[in-house]
Amino acid sequence: MADYCLSCCPAVDLTPERMKQRELAYVCFKYTLDGREYLDDMGQTMSSQELFDRMCSGAQTKTSQISVEEYIRHFEPLLKQGKDILHVTLSSGLTGTYNSACIAREELAEQYPQQKIYIVDSLGASSGYGMMMETLADLRGAGKTIDELYAWIENNKLQLHHWFFSTDLSFYIRGGRISRAAGMAGNVLHICPLLDMDRQGHLEPREKVRGKSNVMKRIVEKMESCAQGGTSYNGRCYICHSVCRQDAETVAAMVEERFPALKGKVEIFPIGTTIGSHTGPGTVALFFWGNQRNH
Repeated sequence: MADYCLSCCPAVDLTPERMKQRELAYVCFKYTLDGREYLDDMGQTMSSQELFDRMCSGAQTKTSQISVEEYIRHFEPLLKQGKDILHVTLSSGLTGTYNSACIAREELAEQYPQQKIYIVDSLGASSGYGMMMETLADLRGAGKTIDELYAWIENNKLQLHHWFFSTDLSFYIRGGRISRAAGMAGNVLHICPLLDMDRQGHLEPREKVRGKSNVMKRIVEKMESCAQGGTSYNGRCYICHSVCRQDAETVAAMVEERFPALKGKVEIFPIGTTIGSHTGPGTVALFFWGNQRNH
């Protein structure tokens, strides 16, 4: 067993079973629903389906970043076990939790000077962030040291591509991410914005595609142009969705047909409560390893 721990947060949008299987520790975000606070514990307290049902009924949601104190409470028991830590955070382009983790590291370094605490900004989110953690778990299983993993992820994290589309702009309007006028016009015209993560880990709109079938084709075309090896891509591919499983399965089938050398089937996960509090229902995201993100 490795003498270090891989750590992240539930915004990796995997499952508790997968996290346990891959020996990935996590520290929870919190979110509020109509003023009541909940832990994002990967659906164990509240499922994504219940969250989205309540959002569609008018419930107001808000997320809060992980505090320095919460990070210290998460890291210290691992350090007391003699473990070094490699912790990967949700993108700093979406939350300030990376800074909190770094402050916690500095405070703990004084008490545990002989142990390593590496903090990595994933510059990613959702199951793309999860794919990153699974790849690190693979490398740990292959016998790589914590120093080798830290160097590898810092050198390769911008090769993890995140492409998203949404068929429902209601919650983007509610959260202020697009204007009410633009959002209402988009819904009327069936505009499905296609977005990706930039080099700074921000979610950026790239194209306005009219119609769900067209945006599904377009997201697969983006994978063809960006994936390592093009249609010969032989790595993992993950998809996540916010209560639109059928749409996710349609995209997965298109990917599997276009990329016959994939490492196994496309894996599909639900978007969790931290990310889902901002997207609402109707979002599909596609993740794969590709060329260096250059914008």
